[in-house]
Amino acid sequence: MVTEHVILPVRPGAEAAFETAFAQAVPLIAESPGFIALQLQRSIESPSSYLLLVEWHDVEDHTEVFRGSLNYERWRELLHHFYDPVPEVEHFVLVASA
Repeated sequence: MVTEHVILPVRPGAEAAFETAFAQAVPLIAESPGFIALQLQRSIESPSSYLLLVEWHDVEDHTEVFRGSLNYERWRELLHHFYDPVPEVEHFVLVASA
């Protein structure tokens, strides 16, 4: 399993619209092969900043399968205009937990 980690810098004042659009976008990613789960968290200190964590079976499920799909195109239409600047995506594997 890999975890996609993204800090989403939403334009100030657009948080409510972003959260509404995100709720519409969740089914698009959830039905993607290799998808396991996701969390969207909002920063307390910086309320225009969100943390997106998506669990995938492997990195290709995200980078090739989802990003190569029509669902990703719709995801982009719904969400990407909220970001300033464009977020950087990283993938992580579990090393330790407690």
